[in-house]
Amino acid sequence: MSRKFDVVVIGAGPAGYIAAIRASQHGMTVACIDEWVNRDGSNAFGGTCLNAGCIPSKALLESSELFHRAEHEFSKHGIQHKGVTMDIAAMQSRKDGIVRQLTGGIAGLFKASKVEGLVGHGRLLADKKVEFTAKGAKPETIEARYVVLASGSVPVELSVAKFDGKRIVDSWDALDFDAVPKRLGVIGAGVIGLELGSVWNRLGAEVVVLEAMDDFLFMADREIAKEAAKQFKKQGLDVRLGAKMTAAKVKGKSVLVDYEDKSGKQSLEVDKLVVAVGRRPFTGELLADDAGVKLDSRGFIEVDHECRTSAKGVFAVGDCVRGPMLAHKGSEEGVMAADLIAGEIAELNYNVIPSVIYTAPEIAWVGKTEEEVKASGRAYKTGSFPFAASGRAKAMEQTAGMVKIVAAKDDDEILGVHILGPMAGELISEAVLAMEFSASTEDLQRTIHAHPSLAEAVHEAALAVDKKALNFPNR
Repeated sequence: MSRKFDVVVIGAGPAGYIAAIRASQHGMTVACIDEWVNRDGSNAFGGTCLNAGCIPSKALLESSELFHRAEHEFSKHGIQHKGVTMDIAAMQSRKDGIVRQLTGGIAGLFKASKVEGLVGHGRLLADKKVEFTAKGAKPETIEARYVVLASGSVPVELSVAKFDGKRIVDSWDALDFDAVPKRLGVIGAGVIGLELGSVWNRLGAEVVVLEAMDDFLFMADREIAKEAAKQFKKQGLDVRLGAKMTAAKVKGKSVLVDYEDKSGKQSLEVDKLVVAVGRRPFTGELLADDAGVKLDSRGFIEVDHECRTSAKGVFAVGDCVRGPMLAHKGSEEGVMAADLIAGEIAELNYNVIPSVIYTAPEIAWVGKTEEEVKASGRAYKTGSFPFAASGRAKAMEQTAGMVKIVAAKDDDEILGVHILGPMAGELISEAVLAMEFSASTEDLQRTIHAHPSLAEAVHEAALAVDKKALNFPNR
């Protein structure tokens, strides 16, 4: 006799494990299947985010930034030292410890929430049946009233630069280097490429980033992207735009990279090459032929605005469906799916999903860029405030960047907020909340912000929209 659950979730990343816990909160019986295997052969919940993405990368970014600040900034605070060194093994051990704690925490949450965590492979069959195969065991068929697919994504591998796990690596391997490479090549100047490049650049590597597109951070506001490019150049990141890699070949202890730019054919020799050109949905062996779930031309599971698939009673959330591949987007989709399954009214506002790049300075934005608003034909106004004029930022010795707000000219509604600067990933939450309530810049202008604080820059940017900034000349 097969086991039965109200909800079966396939995938225990940020989208899947959250969907499972939320469904359990509604009083439903829930199983969550996941087959993640770490490099040491151990299984863990949390998916890419906790095991090989968001969390370990932020741990390394924090460690490397502290090292960089100790080398270049501490003396300005009067902190004198004869020199600092980085113990890479200790840094990696700390990172691994954080990952273990958080992935183990999910197992604890499952137990407390009465979610049955199943380690193995899940495959959707027809009529909401799920084939579960534990390692070394025979396949078992589980019946469900509802199924949530949350299989996540994997790095894109290029035919001209196949991963070997040693010299030509993906983003996961780039988090586990046991030594700082003297010369590091990064293919792709997106979020992952910039974050990984920043980590190893701060620790002493000569980093060259090749980006095929002519525009730096094409998805960000142009003014913010332009200033960010200046800051990264100051830090020593060599970002080459319009540079399309044509071949990468391992030769001894080096990787020979061929690429083309506006000047013609070029070559580059590095010790390691990180390929970070994006991610693709992970749907291999996820669906039986008669499962009834449709995929689009790129392999994404087709869903409607409520994350319902073409199969009745089957939802799909996170990286395996359309939209930005962001952990928080996937988590909220998981919540929405579970709430809808429980018969509640639920929706997700895709217009106010924040994006963050955890470099230094951080880059964060929500809503539309100035270019997007301009293209829409809607009359608009903008205001910005530099962190160089922020007392708190000066005290922190982190004055690079600005806050920029784009608002409608007719009703003053905030259409987009873009931040380059310290703690931008935290500051953007105020903008997200404001935009969720369709706030105007006047609402932010009339909101009292603590002094001195970085958040005052958001307040001043809102004032600047109407040329009312108090601590910087209005333009």
